[in-house]
Amino acid sequence: MKETMRVDIGTVKLELNPETLLFNVEAAGWGWRQDPSFCPHFCLKDGSELPFHSADTIRHEYKKSGVGQGILSHYEWNDFSFETFVWAEQAAGAVRFELIPGEGELPFTRVCWPGYFSFEKKRRDAYTVMPVLQGLLIPNTWDGEVGKLPFDGQFCSAGAYMPWFGQVEEGQGYIVICETPWDGGYYVDHPAGGPYTHAGVYFLPSLGRLSYRRSLKYVFLRDCDYNDLCKVYRKYATETGLLTTLKEKAARNGLVDELIGAVIVHKGIKTHVSPDSDFYDREHPEKNDVLIPFRTRAQEILRYHQKGVRKLYLRLDGWGTPGYDNQHPDYLPACPEAGGWEGLKELSDTISECGYLFGLHDQYRDYYTDAATYDREFAIHGTDGSVFEMSRWAGGRQNYLCATQAPYYVKRNFEEVLNHGIRLQASYLDVFTCNEPDECAHPRHRMTRKECLEYRSACFSYLWSKGILPSSEECSDWAMRELVFCHYGPYDFMLQRPGSPRRGVPVPLFNLVYHDCMILPWLMDRQPDGEDYMLYALLNGGAAYLDRDGAYPDTDGAFDSEAERKLSEEIERCAVVSGLQERVAGCEMMRHEFLDGDYNRQRTAFSDGTTVTVDLKTGEYEIG
Repeated sequence: MKETMRVDIGTVKLELNPETLLFNVEAAGWGWRQDPSFCPHFCLKDGSELPFHSADTIRHEYKKSGVGQGILSHYEWNDFSFETFVWAEQAAGAVRFELIPGEGELPFTRVCWPGYFSFEKKRRDAYTVMPVLQGLLIPNTWDGEVGKLPFDGQFCSAGAYMPWFGQVEEGQGYIVICETPWDGGYYVDHPAGGPYTHAGVYFLPSLGRLSYRRSLKYVFLRDCDYNDLCKVYRKYATETGLLTTLKEKAARNGLVDELIGAVIVHKGIKTHVSPDSDFYDREHPEKNDVLIPFRTRAQEILRYHQKGVRKLYLRLDGWGTPGYDNQHPDYLPACPEAGGWEGLKELSDTISECGYLFGLHDQYRDYYTDAATYDREFAIHGTDGSVFEMSRWAGGRQNYLCATQAPYYVKRNFEEVLNHGIRLQASYLDVFTCNEPDECAHPRHRMTRKECLEYRSACFSYLWSKGILPSSEECSDWAMRELVFCHYGPYDFMLQRPGSPRRGVPVPLFNLVYHDCMILPWLMDRQPDGEDYMLYALLNGGAAYLDRDGAYPDTDGAFDSEAERKLSEEIERCAVVSGLQERVAGCEMMRHEFLDGDYNRQRTAFSDGTTVTVDLKTGEYEIG
């Protein structure tokens, strides 16, 4: 039996078992052991697995540098090799797990390493926190199965607004931060009733290869909870330049301050559902086409103004000739049946006269095959030459547009919109911060996932250059330098039909890190079971949706309520949320807690001393 290898540096001790290739870590006075049920491995394209221990040659050696020390492991087969380096960073007390490419190529789909820690105690205070949308807490005693995560837990998507997760047991915890998140993700195994939760990381190939060093940073804490984990990540986001506050963004464009406290109105103009779309209603074909004139929307704006709405932002969908989610990126001109460019200008002028803000929906990822300039060559190409195709959305058959092309189309389209005198204070580039980054293997526009995010960021930067505040669908932190607001940043359960089983306990992980960096609108629905989503808007110090027409029925949180509510009542409710948002939008969310361990009674505290206490069961709230 091979002898255990040990590294002892400061408050951190590392142990490698050369037989199992698993590590034990002792840090912050607590021991963490990689679970013996785990075997580090590559998942191959043929469906088989290649375990690390199957390598023809395996050797380990101690490595020391001026910043830390650890264990370097070399794995080699006849035609493929790689290394791992697990080391303790002396200054930070962190432990880093690095996966380093070597020689040769391997046809793999993902590599599962490092192993997950044993987390087996059936205790309520043993829990896992995951950045699924706004955030999720899974006690080991949670009755439900967590199941598959959105986008398979891929970082830089709605499955992980931030590239980290953590676990806390009896006040001792750790956070693992993926420092190279573009080609990575995480998974969680929590069966119904627990009693365990296994959480681990995987890495994807980049254009078919391991390509570059993948890096994870583990930070271990004592006497902590999930608030402390969030503050560790906030510090990391500050050190890496991701954290960019609303105050900093307002210095670039004063419209940021005007948006704070504005109620959000989301309306559409034209809907056309193609017969080959998954949403086509064959039983009621008349529902597949809807048209609302621009002038009607202008009259609605005047109504809000007459009702005393002080600050408002209108996001308009379906304003182009083909209708919502059709023929992108060739969406112009403004819909002629609704009033054309003159009608759209009249609407934008009305909004400006009321002192409100205006933005348009647009889309530069879905690439519709009936678009006027469609060219299959510019679609995303897989490493095997394949081109993805689907017909889910309203426009029917589509591929994905290679993001190398997106900035050109954004500039082309917005220049024409602005040349027609349309006054835009903001704009919404759909799906960029919800869907995972793409890669493209076409030889004329090869693109890694990391480059994809850079091209998406370039689209936001163009909007900044025109004095237009950029927004997108959700709030993934890779875009935090450019993004001012988004469609929403909800809890996972809000996108499920009311009454559906929940994956776990919702917690505002994203806001505990980035509350003062981004404006998040919140749904204001009151559910049939009595739950009032307004309480979550208050708890999170966010913006309020006054009126929201869901683009598609029964999806993205757009579910019919049992009763219509009067506009005046909704305006009053939104005024409460908006007033609080104006007070705390620029404040860090310092802490979130459950009062007396009751998940229904929650409190948040902000850096200006404001506290918000809600009782989700009774519907009561208090702003202190």
